[in-house]
Amino acid sequence: MSERWTPESWRAKPAQQIPDYPDQAALKAVEQQLAGFPPLVFAGEARKLKRALGKVAAGEAFLLQGGDCAESFAEHSADNIRDFFRLFLQMAVVLTFAGGSPVVKVGRIAGQFAKPRSAPTEKEGGVELPSYKGDIVNDIAFTAEARTPDPRRQLEAYRQSAATLNLIRAFATGGYANLDNAHRWMLGFVKDSPASSRYNEISERITESLDFMRAIGIDPEAHPETRTTEFYTSHEALLLGYEQAMTRVDSTTGEWYDTSG
Repeated sequence: MSERWTPESWRAKPAQQIPDYPDQAALKAVEQQLAGFPPLVFAGEARKLKRALGKVAAGEAFLLQGGDCAESFAEHSADNIRDFFRLFLQMAVVLTFAGGSPVVKVGRIAGQFAKPRSAPTEKEGGVELPSYKGDIVNDIAFTAEARTPDPRRQLEAYRQSAATLNLIRAFATGGYANLDNAHRWMLGFVKDSPASSRYNEISERITESLDFMRAIGIDPEAHPETRTTEFYTSHEALLLGYEQAMTRVDSTTGEWYDTSG
């Protein structure tokens, strides 16, 4: 008979990327604090993404996923998030018109703070220190203090993820993602791109489609399908204590969901 799964089942199994925290009491306190924080994403959003990925697997949609290898606390800004979101929309518009199928947009953002490493330590100038495992674990500066895993960084990762998700949701549903905007951004990209000739045809098709909609009395601004977009986030679930703290039971189904983003 197989064991019943629980969010802490991983603790009884081998795990390769778990940091060696010197202060286990501080780590436990942080994980308990995180467990009481609100979820970053909701079960309904996870189910919606699952259905969308089912369409991708069935060949009925295209998956566009991308982002940084690891997010940085220092580079967190509204401008960087906006530029990331804007680039994603540009790519999605091109893929939608070129492929003639829906594009499921999944950004590697709002939680991509852990970094897998092939070795637990690294050397520099004869000095050996713990490897940099991402801002959620330690700092990239090559000093003993900076490289010591600090559980309090998980709290900052949570706060930054929450702020990023809040802004992305606003961009996705507040009108910034409307098709007219995405089209204008793509026109600028086409003009400055060395491969501009490859995109001119798609750009012209979008222009014709928008002009046709207006000609027959359909205002793109008045339709949610052209004003908003679905945008999902993802990250590598490497720091399992953090993921455990963010795993919650959905009150409507009784099922477990990792709500870390």
